[in-house]
Amino acid sequence: MAALKENSLKVFNYMKSLAPSENVTAADIAEATGLPVKSVNGIVTSAFQKKGLMERIPAEIELPDGSHKGIKLIKLTEAGQAFDPTAEAEE
Repeated sequence: MAALKENSLKVFNYMKSLAPSENVTAADIAEATGLPVKSVNGIVTSAFQKKGLMERIPAEIELPDGSHKGIKLIKLTEAGQAFDPTAEAEE
């Protein structure tokens, strides 16, 4: 696997710093890394989800007015937990 780009590495390192049970959304990751939400979504999809390192889990939250909103939680997969972005790519 090719080395991660700088922003992908930011997202990955943030995700690795969380407890596996912690629930985060793309907006949470964007806030923590200083990246736009649109960029975070693209990074999660292309750099991690397609490679089986992260997954999006549908969930629902209750809003202050009592209504509900569907969201997607982002989690590292087992492969993502074991992934070492500093390891040399295998030829």
